[in-house]
Amino acid sequence: MFPWLTTLVLLPAAGAVIVALLPAARPTAAKVTAIGVSLLTLVVMVVAGLQFEVGGPLYQLTEQVTWVAPLGLSWSLGLSGISLALVALTAVATPIVLGAMWTEADASGRSVKAFYALVLLLQSMMLGAFLSTDVLLFYILFEAMLIPMYFLIGMYGGERRQYAAVKFLLYNLFGGLLMLAAVIGLYLQGPAGERTFALADLVALDIDATTQAWLFVGFMIAFAIKAPLWPLHTWLPDAATEATPSQAAYLSGVVDKVGTFGMVALVLPLFPDATQRFAPVVVGLAVVSVLYGGMVAIGQTDIKRIIAFASISHFGVIVLGIFALTSQGTAGSTFYMVSHGLSTAALFLVAGFMIARRGSRQLADYGGLQKPAPILAGFLLVAGLSGLAMPGLATFVSEFLVLLGTFSRYQVAAALATVGIILAALYILIMYQRTMTGPTTPQTEGIKDVRGREAVLIAPLFVLLIALGVAPAPLLDVIDDSTQQTLAEVGVTDPPPVFAAEGGE
Repeated sequence: MFPWLTTLVLLPAAGAVIVALLPAARPTAAKVTAIGVSLLTLVVMVVAGLQFEVGGPLYQLTEQVTWVAPLGLSWSLGLSGISLALVALTAVATPIVLGAMWTEADASGRSVKAFYALVLLLQSMMLGAFLSTDVLLFYILFEAMLIPMYFLIGMYGGERRQYAAVKFLLYNLFGGLLMLAAVIGLYLQGPAGERTFALADLVALDIDATTQAWLFVGFMIAFAIKAPLWPLHTWLPDAATEATPSQAAYLSGVVDKVGTFGMVALVLPLFPDATQRFAPVVVGLAVVSVLYGGMVAIGQTDIKRIIAFASISHFGVIVLGIFALTSQGTAGSTFYMVSHGLSTAALFLVAGFMIARRGSRQLADYGGLQKPAPILAGFLLVAGLSGLAMPGLATFVSEFLVLLGTFSRYQVAAALATVGIILAALYILIMYQRTMTGPTTPQTEGIKDVRGREAVLIAPLFVLLIALGVAPAPLLDVIDDSTQQTLAEVGVTDPPPVFAAEGGE
């Protein structure tokens, strides 16, 4: 069988090498090559995805090659419904973001080919992490992603880029060290002479409750930092603000999903007893994230920080659904990873269009922009509506499923999380009102509307948000089958209805 998954992972890495070897005097060639490789990766993803069978094994198209035999380490890849959703998000978002970066790389005054090569390398590592069925391989890729992201922020970001890059790196390195200790501890749980990092074999181990608890904490802190979950979130607003808009779109929309993916694909099946034990605590932290992110977003005056804190609130919803431990909640969370990725990418890219024209991130420097730039205003409105989960858009479906699944087990948590919808309406409408409505200021009178290239770039995000909002069933069918199998490994079933209908003779 053709190694579709290995091809999918290594193609962007090969593209990064090609881009890096191009002459520095040909920046356009680097841009075109990188975008071309990302589009080819999208094609490979579609071909691989079409071979996935709903109702089949949890992992399909599996590939395994022994890498370091004495350690039991292997190049082991597999495609589940959950990973397929996130691989598709990555493959779709990358060419869009690379296209949006066209002028950002030039404006930095630094190497254009390095800029594009780093993004392709980051994509390769993310795809490998989403597809890995070897825990050590996942860890290696999980940590390696820090390198290209650090240089992207530190070399091409704003005035405080070095501070933001170092903070991003230190937070995530700390989480990675704890995860490494947990990975080693998990490996040692296997019988001597038969120890392995293979996910399926580790899931089958009978680990005592105390050990599970410690290992759970090691993995969860790393994933909670990456996600990010309150109170381990503070690196994100700085990183998203100092990164270029396209980098911020990629970071919040795609890269951070590796954290929530790890919670579903690794934490739940590996530590079922600890998951059930600590679920109420994680649900509580998720609710705090939802409310905290929304309230802080309302008070921001920087457009990018508004979107960053909004993402913290949305990540809280995702984590809430995962640890509600219901089929609707887990499926809704996975669907939310995709819809949030599309929505946040759209918001950051539209914000980038605005900032490039006005030269400012501050709300006070805008006003009345809908008159000279009505299409730009329309883009911000649709992107904003997706951020507050307007019915008819993909975010509504996912958020509704999360809240519904959570309510069946944690009624108070679901009720509090629902307040996040009201907060989202406030910060989105405040941002739109202060930038787009009212009298046009002298500084915004001459601003040009969206150009053709920009419209072509961002249109697929809106098309997908609407399409998945109107017809979510195809993606939900793929996701639901895998989440059902994952929850079965945890050993939980959906609770009975909270309000049971009265019946009988």
